[in-house]
Amino acid sequence: MEMFGRSRRQLAFAYALIMCLFMIIIILVMHMAMNWSIFSEQAQELSDAANGVAETQIFYLNNPNADVDENRYYKSVNDRLFFYIFNENKQLMRFERASYRLEPFVQDVIENWSIDDDKVEVFQHTNETGQLSTVMMMSKKIIIGESTQTLYVGKDVTALYSGLRKATYAQVVLGFIALLIASAIGYHMAGRALIPLKEAYEKQKQFAADASHELRTPLAVLLSSSELLLADPSIQNPFLRQVLEDVKSEVKKMTNLVSDLLMVARSDNNALKVKIQKLDLSAILEQVVRTMKPIAEKKNIRLAGENFGKVMINADEQKIKQLAIILVDNAIKYTLEGGTVLVELERVDDKRIAFSVMDSGIGIAAEDLDKVFERFYRVDKARSREMGGNGLGLAIAAEIVKLHDGKISVASKLGEGTKFTVELKVNLKK
Repeated sequence: MEMFGRSRRQLAFAYALIMCLFMIIIILVMHMAMNWSIFSEQAQELSDAANGVAETQIFYLNNPNADVDENRYYKSVNDRLFFYIFNENKQLMRFERASYRLEPFVQDVIENWSIDDDKVEVFQHTNETGQLSTVMMMSKKIIIGESTQTLYVGKDVTALYSGLRKATYAQVVLGFIALLIASAIGYHMAGRALIPLKEAYEKQKQFAADASHELRTPLAVLLSSSELLLADPSIQNPFLRQVLEDVKSEVKKMTNLVSDLLMVARSDNNALKVKIQKLDLSAILEQVVRTMKPIAEKKNIRLAGENFGKVMINADEQKIKQLAIILVDNAIKYTLEGGTVLVELERVDDKRIAFSVMDSGIGIAAEDLDKVFERFYRVDKARSREMGGNGLGLAIAAEIVKLHDGKISVASKLGEGTKFTVELKVNLKK
């Protein structure tokens, strides 16, 4: 059934959404962890290299005539490390160049350097071919007596950060695949979880259909018996006649309820069929207004129809008539004495028409508007019982509209009234 199919999809979607959020969090956390790991490790290596270069430079300045092993400038043999030492006059004293593709960029960074000493910073640069390069750099002061030199140490970490990006992309792809698999599993598991509910619902539907069908005959006997007794002239006692009238009234209510239940059960079992024929919708609405006027007049309610020009459509005459009666009867029930119920008909376009039933009744709260078409739902249950409502009328109306591939909507404000609008296709296929 569509209800269970919709619930299954909603459960699967909720599960997929939770898994998606979980995957995003995991990927972000892993990316941040790997980024922190790379940065901290490389920053430590850069700091060690800077200390080594600074120590060697101090030794060289203090012993200008000593032989200096240039390899002591590095404690690592990694050829991606580079350094530049400038004196106070911005003259280059010693250096180990960065690669030829990075050196112009590194020189620009040094020229615009504004970062505190011993603080490691990551810089990225895209060359004219679109290749992204990443370097880590730091500066350090070398003080000997009154002389101060500035050391800039850096490392080309392009490969590491490129690997980080590729690993993140791979995680995203794997996460997406895992999400698809998890969604499929969630959809399957949701279907399995709904099987007991679906079986119970099917049994309930069958019981409602069987019970409604079996109750029709005894109720018909009760109704006819009460009518025969009321017609018997020998029964003159006012109390007995009132009891018979009450029995007849309650049997009629039960008969209507059973008929509604049987229709709902048939709709659940897809047993409802529509007999499509060409009909004049305006004539049906006029007939409904005439039929319901005596009921409205008992409550001193003005029932009127407007804009009933001839409108031909293809539809099931009996069900459209039932639909209009449900809406008008509902409007009369919930309109206070002295109010107004208005039925209107208009053409939306060449393919669609719409009729509406508007009342000046008690209205419906905003939070209840999306529930009025649910079975057995009544906004004010106590008042609904007093007015003879069983909570099935609007559910049946919605089912009839669905059978005609139409739309039904409601707009209402508390204390101001309610408007139900039904939109139908003019040429519904048989």
